[in-house]
Amino acid sequence: MDIYVAGVGMTQFGRLLDKEVWQMGEEALNKALADAGAEHSDIEMAFYSGQTQGFLQGQYAAPGQMVFARTGIRGIPVYNVENACAGGTSGFQMAKMAIEAGQCDIALALGAEKMNIEDKGKALALFDGGWDVSRVEENYQMLVALGEGIDVPEGSESDRPYSKFMQIYAAMCRFWMKEFGTTQRQIAAVSAKNHMHSVENPLSQFRKAFTVDEVLADHPITYPLTRPMCAPLSDGGAAVIVCNEKGLKRLKGSRARAIRVAASAIATATERQATDFDKAVCRRAANRAYEIAGLGPEDVHVAEVHDASAMGEVMAVEYTRLMPMGEAGPAAERGDLSIGGKLPVNPSGGLESKGHPLGATGLGQIHELVTQLRGEAGRRQVEGAKVALQENGGASVGYEEAVVTVNLFSR
Repeated sequence: MDIYVAGVGMTQFGRLLDKEVWQMGEEALNKALADAGAEHSDIEMAFYSGQTQGFLQGQYAAPGQMVFARTGIRGIPVYNVENACAGGTSGFQMAKMAIEAGQCDIALALGAEKMNIEDKGKALALFDGGWDVSRVEENYQMLVALGEGIDVPEGSESDRPYSKFMQIYAAMCRFWMKEFGTTQRQIAAVSAKNHMHSVENPLSQFRKAFTVDEVLADHPITYPLTRPMCAPLSDGGAAVIVCNEKGLKRLKGSRARAIRVAASAIATATERQATDFDKAVCRRAANRAYEIAGLGPEDVHVAEVHDASAMGEVMAVEYTRLMPMGEAGPAAERGDLSIGGKLPVNPSGGLESKGHPLGATGLGQIHELVTQLRGEAGRRQVEGAKVALQENGGASVGYEEAVVTVNLFSR
């Protein structure tokens, strides 16, 4: 059964202090409906991802039903999907599975977050629950030990509050430095590339270009990461309408703009050694997606991957086999991962620039890839893009993400 993305919608990502969660959800939904040529009544089942409403707004129960009640989606089955930063994409995958199971012909995946609140410390504390809270110190010591053996320059630690997960990403950076010779400058090249891409994305949280030297000279977070290398706290919403052939015929949108879902895969963490790269959760999810689609990494023309830090992109590009292990950093420095290069990655600006409203993040990635495959991305368009890969991960178990989703799309 062929499954299609018929419509996508996304708000501006950023510090949307004047917007409520439901308003961001409504804007994303209305844009997706208009894009698909659909009405509210066409949606038969909905999957909602909002990871922060309970902790930050006190909406601990049924956040999706509360948002949809304000936006005109009523009376249909609604499921709330919590899967850390991969929640939005997990909702998308569940929408696809619901259609394949014959439960509906048209389904909606929507995510929205309001993460910017007056108490920034409370907002950052969100991330403290992203690993096993009964083993916090054990988790922390195991992960930061990965970075041992690399000299940390004086003055490279921020005195401002930031997510503890940036210390983990920094440890991964130093681990890659030891294992593969990845350099701080190469990681900064990833960040500079993504900030350059975001200049052409009107929905991006940041639209300021950085050179590699400017990235390196910016405020330190924790070595080797500086501020432009790290995703911000973000507000925003994104929506994706999924359908089968029967559903597509009901919609008024152009059939030529429907994008096929070539594969959808998800994997969770296993117990492995840090150097067992072939067993990594991201590698396993990607391999499964390639197998389902009958495609390989050589067939991919454009990718959106989970760069909560620039190091996240390095790891994702290598684990998904878009580049050999240890080669993503040099590829970024050469320009191979830039628009106009061999394999553009994160043409949207990525999480570092476009923003990272957790439940909407993965759906925002799909928004970008659908736009690219339609040839509608304007000055950030990847020419000739016919196959796209999306990778979206969340939380932490052992040496890796707790969950990773990988989707392949084709024109």
